[in-house]
Amino acid sequence: MFQLGLSLLRPVVPAARSAVRPTIVSVNIRPTVVSGRISTRSFSSLRKPSSILNELKNNPTNGWSLKQGARFFQSGGEDVRQGAAGISWQRMAATAGGVAAAVVILEGTLNRDTRAPLSDTERAYLNESFKYTAAGLAFTALAARQMFKSGFAFRVMSSNPWMVLGFSLVGSIATMAGAMYTPPERPIQKHLLWLGFNACQAAVLSPLFFFSPAILSRAALYTVGVVGSISYIGATATNDKYLHLGGPLLAGVTVVALSSLAPMVLPMGIRGLAISESISLYGGLAVFGGFVLYDTQKILQHARMSETGLFKLDALNESIGLELDMLNIFIRLVQILGGRNNRK
Repeated sequence: MFQLGLSLLRPVVPAARSAVRPTIVSVNIRPTVVSGRISTRSFSSLRKPSSILNELKNNPTNGWSLKQGARFFQSGGEDVRQGAAGISWQRMAATAGGVAAAVVILEGTLNRDTRAPLSDTERAYLNESFKYTAAGLAFTALAARQMFKSGFAFRVMSSNPWMVLGFSLVGSIATMAGAMYTPPERPIQKHLLWLGFNACQAAVLSPLFFFSPAILSRAALYTVGVVGSISYIGATATNDKYLHLGGPLLAGVTVVALSSLAPMVLPMGIRGLAISESISLYGGLAVFGGFVLYDTQKILQHARMSETGLFKLDALNESIGLELDMLNIFIRLVQILGGRNNRK
């Protein structure tokens, strides 16, 4: 499995502003007679901002005032404060309640027949695999952030998208294969290849930081909730209950990959593009959620096989599959949340 379906967004670079000299236009209106006195009012189309600020500070009228260092204005004795909206604790509580309810429903639907408690080998191997997964995701996030701050993301999006896609796929597949086929007895080489794999993922994901931090944080929270609940179901289900999903999931990821690549090579109308995007986003969520379930049960199966000497444990290899599942879920959640935010 590798990263597919990440559509690079091209930012619109604003044109350079031309230096235009401000022109002061004065218009004299008809003289007005007020109490026997003739007054002529002069209006200017351009006033200096400093003069306006000084006027508001020194001569407040009609209850309007501007105070230095305060982000509010006063009208009629009432303060209307302007600033970033605070954290919506009600929304966070509703989200947490929704995730908990989803876990209960999924547990009752998909996991009616539970297994015996995990053995020490299964528990230790599962924990070690998720520790590698968390470390890989943390390294990927930090590297992607650093690449974004250095301007690498903008250069990636400004270059040829086919070249970017080719280099990212080749680099990811090469480093992933190298890390997985390196035996655990060579830890330095194995971990260097693993870091190279995460660096390739960071290069692909760095343009995501063009999205709002609120969208990225929500997508990360939802990803953790989805993966945590599905992994719990896989860990408490009966042995090998979901391992038969390997074939259907492989067919599903093929359809998702083709739907992501189809707009690049095939002429499609607006309706065809909408259908292709829906398959890539929502179908990808379902497929990679199934892969989380499948990979969790595969880890436990490998732990049981190691007790009989049929399999050599390698938690780093197991973490690569889980990491790819989580990244694909995260990318699709970012795209869904970003699309909804744009439609508001």
